Amino acid sequence: MIEQAAPALGAAPSSTDAPDAAPPSADSSVLPLRYCSSAAARLSDCCHGGAKMAVLAYSLGKREINQHFSIKNAKLLALVAVVLLTALHSVRLYYGADDDTCNWLLSSGRFLGESVWQPYGCMMHKYKRSEARNCLVDKRIAFIGDSRIRQHFFSYLKIIDSEVKEEGNKHENIPFEDRSLPLKVDFLWNAEVNNSMKEKLISWTESSSLKPHIIVVGAATWSIKLHNGSAEALNQYKTNLSSIARVLEKLADYSDVYWVLQDPVYEDLLNENRKMITNEQIDSYNDAALTILNKSKWKLKAKIKILSASRLAAKETIHESTDGLHLPDSTRDISAMILMNSVCNKILKPIDGSCCLPKPSVTLIQKLTFCFFVLSLSAYLVLSFACRTNHRKSKSVADVENGEEKKPTTANSSAVNLKTSLQSVCKLGLIMAYFFLCDRENIFMKEQKFYTHSTFFIPLIYILVLGVFYTENCKEAKMLNREQTDEWKGWMQLVILIYHISGASAFIPVYMHVRVLVAAYLFQTGYGHFSFFWLKGDFGLYRVCQVLFRLNFLVVVLCLVMDRPYQFYYFVPLVTFWFVVIYATLAVYPQITQKIANGSVWWHLALLLKLFFLLLCIWFLAHSQSGFENIFSIWPISKLFEMDANVHEWWFRWKLDRFAVLHGIFFAFLYLVLQKCQALSEGKGEPLLSFRISNCLLFISVVSFLTYSIWASSCKNKTECNELHPYVSVVQILAFILIRNIPGYARSVYSSFFAWFGKISLELFICQYHIWLAADTKGILLLVPGSPMLNIIISTFIFVCVAHEISQITNDLAQVIIPKDNSALLKRLCFLAAFLLALLWLSNWEKAQL
Repeated sequence: MIEQAAPALGAAPSSTDAPDAAPPSADSSVLPLRYCSSAAARLSDCCHGGAKMAVLAYSLGKREINQHFSIKNAKLLALVAVVLLTALHSVRLYYGADDDTCNWLLSSGRFLGESVWQPYGCMMHKYKRSEARNCLVDKRIAFIGDSRIRQHFFSYLKIIDSEVKEEGNKHENIPFEDRSLPLKVDFLWNAEVNNSMKEKLISWTESSSLKPHIIVVGAATWSIKLHNGSAEALNQYKTNLSSIARVLEKLADYSDVYWVLQDPVYEDLLNENRKMITNEQIDSYNDAALTILNKSKWKLKAKIKILSASRLAAKETIHESTDGLHLPDSTRDISAMILMNSVCNKILKPIDGSCCLPKPSVTLIQKLTFCFFVLSLSAYLVLSFACRTNHRKSKSVADVENGEEKKPTTANSSAVNLKTSLQSVCKLGLIMAYFFLCDRENIFMKEQKFYTHSTFFIPLIYILVLGVFYTENCKEAKMLNREQTDEWKGWMQLVILIYHISGASAFIPVYMHVRVLVAAYLFQTGYGHFSFFWLKGDFGLYRVCQVLFRLNFLVVVLCLVMDRPYQFYYFVPLVTFWFVVIYATLAVYPQITQKIANGSVWWHLALLLKLFFLLLCIWFLAHSQSGFENIFSIWPISKLFEMDANVHEWWFRWKLDRFAVLHGIFFAFLYLVLQKCQALSEGKGEPLLSFRISNCLLFISVVSFLTYSIWASSCKNKTECNELHPYVSVVQILAFILIRNIPGYARSVYSSFFAWFGKISLELFICQYHIWLAADTKGILLLVPGSPMLNIIISTFIFVCVAHEISQITNDLAQVIIPKDNSALLKRLCFLAAFLLALLWLSNWEKAQL
């Protein structure tokens, strides 16, 4: 998640390098066997006797595995999986008998937990009062049926107005009207499917002014009760329903018509005058309703919508009924929310409600972006064909005079470079097509998140075991060396991924600890960039552009492809902003570096004065929301930081970790000064400080770490804890750093497993939005429906391979797009600025046309 261009100690290594295992130290005889497998020649140093054969076998086996299963092969396997899954889901959509998410919502689902209903293959939005009222403006809704339909009626009303009480004569009509909207919802008592019900329905077909926009109807239990479950009553029910079905189909041309299947009963609780209402009888009446109402489904889609999901939910909860017949509140609420989603999702289009949600329209910018990728692919194919033709003509053409092969011309070299760049763009285009299919099309299913402690902590323990298992020696034992910071970024990113997919933000203690991880990323941003500028003194434009490109390239492309504002990927704008702030603070006159300061107290004080001024600016913006919003509401800056047409979300995100970067800068400054004064012992195996001081600091760190965790675990209110978070998060960050670095043995090793993920942490954080999670992180992507564990394994494998490939593409394009020559770089910056301004203008123009 943090940028790789911000190295731990100011070095600028390539982020494309794979995390190679460090060679064993001279004292390798005390290391585990896995360290001894680096070379057979070291067997005599690390192992003795029969263990040599075991180590050699391990080394050869490891080499064999690495030869056949590399990241390249993994990506090919991921590509095959994507093609197969896309083809299978496309066939399902094209030939499937039921590919409508509305039908999925109404007909099937399961309980994720108590009162949490998961429809099959799509996400159900939980409507609030304001949303429901906004959706139902100027609507007429009618519930017609028996006492069970009356329950649906009241549950539906409680979404609109929670103060509604279940009052009125049970066997009479119950009206509800809200003149402020206006909205009219009526319950009409018709306990049986008979002529009375039919006459009411016919009156609606003849009068357009009285016709409801939504009709919810159902009945059967009274027919069973009054006729003692006789076969004649069932036959009469079929006859009457066949007559009514034609009227309902006519109403369905203009209204949403729902037939509610009968829910089961809990026979043990039924009183004597209801004992004839058995589940066997109810199933017979439901079968009759399905046969009659769906009889035209083979020719065209049935107009009448069958609500059967509530019946599935009732099977799990009917034992909670008070009388065995009427539904418990939990099932009633689910049914009402299903109806609300069926009606309102297509109107309000909530992000976390994919059921009945129409596909978003493709914008002009998206179309132009797709055209660009298609043109790039065409150009690449043409260039590849031309290069292959030229290669055949000039293959092995030897110079007659000296017998040497001719060197390629400059033109050929340029063509090869252009071909390589186009190849990277084409790969990116194919990846973006996968992003679009996952999160903007209905090819793949989506499910909502549901938090349980096991879904968060079990994967956490699993990755911890893997991380500890893949332990290697560091190349150097300096504090916060490159391998260690990659490891730190890696395990934090994995924890954040588990946090997001498990929906753990609902559990406040986990939420507060993850907030510390985000602060730690920003801490590393301050630490890494300050260290680079202080040690290298490189304030050149090339360095700045490299970092900004590395941070923002993928996000900008996703903004174009997925039609999302820049602030949607909030962490990237946050880190970009802080990098610019760090650069501006240190680059402004006087530029103070370690070489310039050279032990001078005055220069050090001048640098501290700069940082103190930065602290004052942060304090002012944090305590002046109006001032903050005025600054970031200026066009075109506002287009980068707005979310839903305001910058409040940006202000909240910025304020939450406003001191983390400054903490990282101060820590880096103190550490580098102590290092320059040779006050630290950073040899392998050596404690960082003297034995007594090290033990004292370790004790304080452990106590501080645990104290913060206890405080965070006791949080009851996110708002109050978020107010304290900017001031106290640094306690746990510093405690972790000291615990990790004071002991020499801990500082000398790192987890190559975590470090590998740390090198692609930025891509992992961004890609999760659309190809691992779904509905812009609100849900979970379902590549393999019906098997949650297999789905997580396959989607995670594809997700990680895509993130790694995008990391390589970004680095390859950065070498081409960001030239080292300042004059060429300035020209490209001018072109880029014009391009972005054109995009902003085009976006504003398109919105004005809507």
